[in-house]
Amino acid sequence: MRIEAFGAGMELHRAGVRATELARAGFDGLWLAEAGRTAYLTCVASALAAPELRIGTAVATAFPRSPMVTAQAAWELAEVTRGRFVLGLGTQIKAHIERRFSATYDRPGARLREYALALRAIFRAFQGTERLDFRGEFYRFDLLGLWSPGPIEHPDVPIYLAAVRPWMLRACGEVADGVHVHPFHSRRYLDEVIRPNLAAGAAKAGRDPQAIALACPVFTIVGDTEEERAEWRQRARFQIAFYGSTPAYKGVFELHGWHGVSERLTRLQRQGDLSAMADAITDEMLDVYAVTSTWADLPRRLVEKYGGVAECLIVYFATEAWERGPAMMERWRDAIARVKALR
Repeated sequence: MRIEAFGAGMELHRAGVRATELARAGFDGLWLAEAGRTAYLTCVASALAAPELRIGTAVATAFPRSPMVTAQAAWELAEVTRGRFVLGLGTQIKAHIERRFSATYDRPGARLREYALALRAIFRAFQGTERLDFRGEFYRFDLLGLWSPGPIEHPDVPIYLAAVRPWMLRACGEVADGVHVHPFHSRRYLDEVIRPNLAAGAAKAGRDPQAIALACPVFTIVGDTEEERAEWRQRARFQIAFYGSTPAYKGVFELHGWHGVSERLTRLQRQGDLSAMADAITDEMLDVYAVTSTWADLPRRLVEKYGGVAECLIVYFATEAWERGPAMMERWRDAIARVKALR
């Protein structure tokens, strides 16, 4: 089980410094979100600064870009990282795709499934092992010629897809190398929703479900005193509330019997009442959706919750920890070393 870091795009020189210092702290990789800034440019800056890290997008938005455009970026990142790049893709939600990007959101599960198949066809064409002739329901590619970037040493770019609901998880089971699990999850959701639906999709495609890796972000509420943990506890409350306000994710609450919470969070978000949103996340919910621990006990708690399930754990608050300075990075260096000793 690898221990990796999470972060968003930032000014590119600063992104390089962050990557270098996360690598020194013992993190195995860095996954980069796409928000106001693109994930891909931050991936390049991070990879050049810290070539020892595995670098992934967590996640890049698929539909606003043609699979050809995404394939070109992924190909160059696979080359610059010497095969340590993971292409993580997601659908985003309908409002963002249609209103922010002015792109098509129709049948997102089937579209993302085909997107992944198109990427693999394009990768094979780039490598020169197959002529480009992909004809799907949503995408068609049959022209490349002199515009191919050419073969590279590590052409098998892993494709991880983001999924929460059963229909998307089944699509992942059919075509993905891995699943980027949503940060808003529980161990029970992994066991009762994610893994069975991945297995169903894999069975449909004649694949081994064990070959599909799970990359799991984790909210860590860690500190040796209640005062030290309080900051991270409130940060986790806000983040869980933000994610939980998305109607599509209400099943993560409802699996645990917390019906109506998502709808309440949605109403509060529309009212702009962020404080009330955070207050709606109880201590009982934090116990389910986050890991609360002292520094000494953190490695055991992480392995206990995710051992044997996750290919890697992604520390969701790693960038915030890095911003606290060297003392906090030393804490993480020791914790990561002890996790590796346990696994």
